[in-house]
Amino acid sequence: MKILTILGARPQFIKAGSVSREIAKHKDIEEVIVHTGQHYDANMSDIFFDEMKIPKPDYFLGIGGKSHGAMTGQMIEKIEEVCLKEKPDWIMVYGDTNSTLAGAIVASKLHIKLAHIEAGLRSFNMKMPEEVNRILTDRVSQILFCPTQTAVENLHKEGFDNFDIKIVNAGDVMQDGAIFYKSLAQKPDFTIKDEYVLCTIHRAENTDDEQRIQSIFKALNEIAQQKQVVLPLHPRTKKIVEALQINTTNLTIIDPVGYLEMVWLIDNCDLVMTDSGGLQKEAYFFEKQCITLRDETEWVELVSNGFNTLVGAEYEKIIAAFRDAQAFHHKELNLYGGGKASEKIIKELLDYEA
Repeated sequence: MKILTILGARPQFIKAGSVSREIAKHKDIEEVIVHTGQHYDANMSDIFFDEMKIPKPDYFLGIGGKSHGAMTGQMIEKIEEVCLKEKPDWIMVYGDTNSTLAGAIVASKLHIKLAHIEAGLRSFNMKMPEEVNRILTDRVSQILFCPTQTAVENLHKEGFDNFDIKIVNAGDVMQDGAIFYKSLAQKPDFTIKDEYVLCTIHRAENTDDEQRIQSIFKALNEIAQQKQVVLPLHPRTKKIVEALQINTTNLTIIDPVGYLEMVWLIDNCDLVMTDSGGLQKEAYFFEKQCITLRDETEWVELVSNGFNTLVGAEYEKIIAAFRDAQAFHHKELNLYGGGKASEKIIKELLDYEA
């Protein structure tokens, strides 16, 4: 069996690494990895792949920095060329990027079986391009590997039981990766106090809205008077903060860190505050309370079980959630498969082929 894996961003490579390590255990499976280049990352050097124990891409398409239409169209063209050459039995896609949608379209046009990992996730916000990508990819897949029971229920509600599609609650490959990378974590090279809050801000809904970003930073500055706030700041966010002359005096602002350093920061912090999707789950994996600086989240089970608090960008809500978080006690719930997702995914693919 030959699997063509389509990836477009560094987080996808990290997640896919867990599945690739599982594939490597099976001599009868060949994996061909395609990097579309959607999110070009200068840090994705040979050293990155070696440190992260991730197979290097077999193809790099170099498609990035374009409009959604131009990017997706060129990806479809190039991925199709690779498929005609490699003749895979399956195309495997992750998440919700334009690369994911492009791979799905190629699979459907060339009648190649499609497996979607992280299927069934919904924000119910159709203004998000990611939401459109998820829904369209789910519809043309043969197997939908859902990370949670909530994702499975979303598909049932949307009528996917009426389609010739297999729905599997596989668990979350991110938890597989968190368990694997914890032993490889690296302490960053800057002064860190014994107790600190880890914060990330990058979503356009926050950075492109002056009122929201001012409110968030006002709350962070107040929190930082009680506990160190470590903020790896995305270059785009940093430019906006500087242009708006936002006060960051109390904050420990650092450049973005590598994934292994980020794992260390999550594992050793007291609290996570973020507008990232992935970091919300990683906080849970490392038994940390999370305050989410968004109005909605795909990870509703974290909110309903008390691991995550949605605050949007409201100053009062952020401060109140920070105070409440000081009394947080992690409880043991297996929400994401317990680190066995990759194993289950490969078993299902082999059973499907049998």
